[in-house]
Amino acid sequence: MVRRRVLTLLYCSVSPIPFATMTNREWGQIGNNYLKGLFALGFQGFLIMICVGIYAVLVNDMIIADNLHSAVFSLAAYTVILCFSLFKSGTLAKSIFNAH
Repeated sequence: MVRRRVLTLLYCSVSPIPFATMTNREWGQIGNNYLKGLFALGFQGFLIMICVGIYAVLVNDMIIADNLHSAVFSLAAYTVILCFSLFKSGTLAKSIFNAH
């Protein structure tokens, strides 16, 4: 979470440089790619919220009283799937917005 906050702050702190290139015809792609990356970063946060929400619903619906071993293994599987989806959320967001 700290990495994501620092990345967002750094991305926004250097924004005047790419925005200055948007009006130039030859260098305009720098500003466009910056905006795509900024929107992808915001969408990544949205995807992370969706993944954590789905994880919370799946964990709340587990029945532990029947079989403890199956509950532990299903919780471990849900956690692995959550970690995988959180790591891939950036790649998915960048591919949706076609950001480099």
